[in-house]
Amino acid sequence: MENGGHATIPLLDEERAENFSNRENSNINGGCITHSDSSSITIVLIFSVAVVFCGSFTFGCVLGYSSPAESGIMDDLGLSAAEYSVFSSIMTLGATISGVVSGKTADVISPRGSMWLSEVFCSVGWLAIVFAQSSWCLDLGRLVNGLGVGLISYTAPMYISEITPKNVRGAFASAHMLVLCCGFAMTFMLGNIVSWRILALIGTVPCILHILCMFFIPESPRWLAKAGRGKDLEVALQRLRGENTDISQESAEIRDYTEICQRLSATKFLDLFQQKYAYSLIVGVGLMLLQQLAGSNAISCYASSIFELANFSSTFGTTTIALIQIPAVVIGVLLADRSGRRPLLIVSAIGMCLSCVIVGIAFLLEDLDEWKEITPIMILIGIVGYSAIYSVGFRGLPWVIISEIYPVNIKGVGGSLATFAVWFSSTIVIYAFNFMIDWNPAGTFFLFAIFSGATVVFTAILVPETKGRTLEEIQASMT
Repeated sequence: MENGGHATIPLLDEERAENFSNRENSNINGGCITHSDSSSITIVLIFSVAVVFCGSFTFGCVLGYSSPAESGIMDDLGLSAAEYSVFSSIMTLGATISGVVSGKTADVISPRGSMWLSEVFCSVGWLAIVFAQSSWCLDLGRLVNGLGVGLISYTAPMYISEITPKNVRGAFASAHMLVLCCGFAMTFMLGNIVSWRILALIGTVPCILHILCMFFIPESPRWLAKAGRGKDLEVALQRLRGENTDISQESAEIRDYTEICQRLSATKFLDLFQQKYAYSLIVGVGLMLLQQLAGSNAISCYASSIFELANFSSTFGTTTIALIQIPAVVIGVLLADRSGRRPLLIVSAIGMCLSCVIVGIAFLLEDLDEWKEITPIMILIGIVGYSAIYSVGFRGLPWVIISEIYPVNIKGVGGSLATFAVWFSSTIVIYAFNFMIDWNPAGTFFLFAIFSGATVVFTAILVPETKGRTLEEIQASMT
């Protein structure tokens, strides 16, 4: 169509949009060949996702390392509390740096290549920690660990969402966070029985396993389509869906939608701020910012200090949190493709809000010198409840959603911006938390409750339901 003498291309014409929305699963040849829109869970698909989970496990090991290693590192290398605080927080800085380019890196060298690079960073970081004899080498290793985490945090759920069928995509992508929690818990427990150097050496095992196994999994079909490698796309899709699956329909959808998106505009950063991408941008960045402003990482990092401030056993409290997170994430994985993403996010945010209110009231009562015999129990209930309900929904689902909503032509820059937003805001909140809790513990948690409440409203009004829809259908509806 012509507009002022310039040809414009609609993102999806009505006929194509209807095709994306209404294609149904079907069987041909007496059921011997099935369309790939059906539940095509193959050995290759399971193996590919399992390989990616090695990166998820590494992610958890990196996050869980600083707490159990604290006393050993400070004693062996003579670090002060301030120096160890730098070591603990510098990983987030590294993740912020690599988060800026995480999406673009996946665009240029492919999601598989980006994951491979992230594990190289993590391996180098772990080895620098193993052989560290001074604080600068220790900090360098932790920073490089963060560079790897920044890449894997976006690329792993994105790759999983791009290779899995729509009816199981949410469960597989959410399981990324379950494996992350397992890595976190294992590191926490092993840290009580092995030295910090051995613990860092153990951290290299999933890295090496991931690096080696990456050579045996297919590339993302959607990245291959964007790279113009149509033949490789069909080979990869056939491997993922099985030899007896008709991939022609899914392959055509991927090719058509990728071609349309690539004809729209180049993937420059400023293109992300065009009006047609505003909805995707607001949802992706908004979810990530609210996840951190609601206190998620700050509460996880300083749970021990919170329990001590409440005159409650930090060992019992933190152990309870570690134990409850894994079953909570399992519940989230099971519900992701049944109840849907949006209801799960809303319930999770409501629970986070109520938990913060409970903790805020408990600290307020302590300040008023009232009910001091029950306020520690209230704080335990609030913090453990927050960790559990956060793990059910908001821990992993925002990553699933940002891997689903960005069209192919802006997925790189959109993913980079969302990843930068989560790690940068995490750095700010974690750094400010100590000052806030010293200033007013009750006020801190009431502030987190306000942001959690804002998250409920934001999700209810703006976040779309992506359950049971192809990536092309989701992206077409948002642009």
